[in-house]
Amino acid sequence: MPITDWPEDERPREKLLARGAAALSDAELLAIFLRTGVAGKSAVDLARELLAHFGSLRALLKASQEAFCAEKGLGQAKYAQLQAVLEMARRHLAEALPERDALNDPQAARDYLKSRLRDLPHEVFAILFLDTRHRVIAYEELARGSLDGAAVYPREVVKAALRHNAAAVILAHNHPSGVVEPSAADRALTEKLKAALAVIDVRTLDHLVIGEGAPASFAERGWL
Repeated sequence: MPITDWPEDERPREKLLARGAAALSDAELLAIFLRTGVAGKSAVDLARELLAHFGSLRALLKASQEAFCAEKGLGQAKYAQLQAVLEMARRHLAEALPERDALNDPQAARDYLKSRLRDLPHEVFAILFLDTRHRVIAYEELARGSLDGAAVYPREVVKAALRHNAAAVILAHNHPSGVVEPSAADRALTEKLKAALAVIDVRTLDHLVIGEGAPASFAERGWL
C-alpha cells in the first residue's frame, strides 16, 4: 500500500511535522530522504530493506559511492544529496563551536570531532586551536596515515599554533578500528607535543581518541 493511503498521522512526513524528527524510526527518516519507493514497495518498505542490507543507518550513511549506488532505488543523485546533508551537519556543528567555551562545554567539541573523524578508514591527527577564552579559532588536520598510524611532528604542531595565534589546543585523532583505548605511542606523542607547545606558552587542554562510543579523554584520565 502506498504511503499516501496510510492514515495521515502514520505517514513519516506528517509524523515528523506533528511530533518532531526524534519521534521517527531510522526507516521513517530514511523514507523521507528517499521520497519515493520502487515498484511494489513504499519508501518505508525500501528504507527497511536498505537498512537490513547495510546493517544500520550509520553503515548506510558511510557506505562508499559504489556500494550506495549499486542498490535499487538509490543512485548518483541520491548519493550526492546524502553527502550534501552530511556536510551540512558537519558545518552546523562547526559554526556552533566558536560561540562556546571548549573547556566548560567540552561536549560541543567532542561532537564536532566525532563528526569529522569517527568514520574515516585511515588515521587522522587533528587539532582544535583555541583563543585565551578557550573559544575555537580553527580546526586543522595535520597528519593522515594508514590503519597503522599517522606521523605527527612537534615542530609542525608548534608552527600551526603560532600561525593561528592560539593560546590553547585540543588534540584529537581517530582509531579506525573503533577501539578508543589510547596506546603507549599515543601517550608518548602527547607528552612530546605538550612539552613543545609549552615552550611557546600554549596549553594542551585535552587529547581525544575518537572511535566507537564516547571518545577517550586524556584530561579525564589525569594524563595531562
